[in-house]
Amino acid sequence: RCLCRTLRLFQAAAEVGPHHILKMYNRKGSVVNISPQLEPNTKESYYQLEVVASDTQSERPPLSYLCVAQLQHLESKVIEEMGRSPEIIGELKSHVESFKRKLESVEHLSWMGLFKEDGNQQLSKFSSGPKTPQLSMQEERQQIRRKFLHLSSLQVTEELREHLKTPIFDNWQWEEAEMLVLLQVMFTDLDFLVAFHIELEVLQNFLLEVYCHYNNIPFHNFQHCFCVTQMMYGLIWLTDLRGKLATIDLLIMLTSALCHDLDHPGYNNVYQINAQTDLALRYNDISPLENHHCAVAFGILSKPECNILKNLSSDQYKHVRAGMIKCILATDMAKHNEILNKFKVMQPVFDFTNKDHKEVLMKIMVKVSDISNEARPMAVAEPWLDCLLQEFFNQSDTEKLKGLPVTPFMDRDKVSKPSSQTSFIRFVLLPLFTELTKLFPCLEQHILEPVRRALNYYSEMERASKDEKELFCFVLNYNTQFSSHSKSKQAFLFTICRKTQWSIFHFIYKFPQNTTQKKCTKVSVFCTGNESDKYFRVQHKRQQSSTLVCSRQT
Repeated sequence: RCLCRTLRLFQAAAEVGPHHILKMYNRKGSVVNISPQLEPNTKESYYQLEVVASDTQSERPPLSYLCVAQLQHLESKVIEEMGRSPEIIGELKSHVESFKRKLESVEHLSWMGLFKEDGNQQLSKFSSGPKTPQLSMQEERQQIRRKFLHLSSLQVTEELREHLKTPIFDNWQWEEAEMLVLLQVMFTDLDFLVAFHIELEVLQNFLLEVYCHYNNIPFHNFQHCFCVTQMMYGLIWLTDLRGKLATIDLLIMLTSALCHDLDHPGYNNVYQINAQTDLALRYNDISPLENHHCAVAFGILSKPECNILKNLSSDQYKHVRAGMIKCILATDMAKHNEILNKFKVMQPVFDFTNKDHKEVLMKIMVKVSDISNEARPMAVAEPWLDCLLQEFFNQSDTEKLKGLPVTPFMDRDKVSKPSSQTSFIRFVLLPLFTELTKLFPCLEQHILEPVRRALNYYSEMERASKDEKELFCFVLNYNTQFSSHSKSKQAFLFTICRKTQWSIFHFIYKFPQNTTQKKCTKVSVFCTGNESDKYFRVQHKRQQSSTLVCSRQT
């Protein structure tokens, strides 16, 4: 409700109607979310409001027309409040105090919300008003459909069209209905509607059906579908493929990117095979997910109202169908090395007129688009990694519960955020992106350099994580003697000092299970002295005593 009021306020400020698409930019030109949580602007850090899509068929209503209802409503509320008796204010204060006491007694406060004492119901973080009933999936899809069809007639600005062709495009700033509008723009600007006699209404029905066939899971969802398609669209323009490949091949690549993860269940092929799911049985353990994505795509295209291929000749249809199947099946990472090695052999003598060369290139382009998140700015890419790890961990948790083999790179007990990315970037992304950049040198600044920066970012994060583990993972046994005569203890402490530059070290001093002392003693090791003389003193917090354990010339 607050967000709607905020949007209406900005629409009024821009003197536009409710069906225009507004975006707000900070001083650096980055898109920021329009929400009640916006940071205050100043003369030095101002915001710029821009209409990125507008309805050219209607005139902009005047500011007064848009605001008059709101002003009348506010005026009536002010008059009503002014006329109320002080007892109401007192009652409100009483409610606030009661709510405050309730919050103070709540045991669990987390980033996910505020929980009542019984732990069953959640309190809203932003509003104490009545909770709006959650829309069903069907109602939500109908809402998206209505909004998309209404927005689809808007005229998108030239600046936005150009930005859509770049890898730095930020998907997080766009709603799903707006993404559908942008997908329509991609098909339109590549001249597919004219070249293949695609009716606009049929394209819209196709895009909506594709949207409805992506599941609400952490990573392989409609937003991922949009990102992959947008990256493919950008690569087509950056590499000037319009002048190198036939338009029908561009249609194959863009539509493959759009459909490549349709109805993804959030569990990969390894899980499907180990769990002997219906998909694995249906496709005989051979790329079950990718085969399923293809089948769903052509199931959508089999509906007359969604069939964007219905005006193709028989030969053209066969070419598109075969090409889409090859491109989507190529996204199975089990085939990664096989496809990359083929491309490596072809790359030095690549011929755009050679059918086999073109087929491999089309597979490579779809593969690059599919795993291209790290080519985007870190503010865009890193949230995607969080989504991917969430989906991975969900799978490994299920595997453990069902007694299935646990996929190593998905195990939450063994995988960290930086470690998962450094290996993936080093051994998968860089070799693939490097080979494509050899064929298209212009891509170095757009995708290869950002991936190298991402590797440095996660390598630094991994090193910092290892240093922290080395520092805090030392566990001192209860029977360890703190004595200056203990050579092993001296060696232990000096090893720690060589590994880190910190001046204070914290350890957990664990008692054995058979001891009567249940709590752990926290031990701190302090470094004192000058550059040539280091003393190490162990302070036992429980006894509040200090013992000089060793000294050594360095």
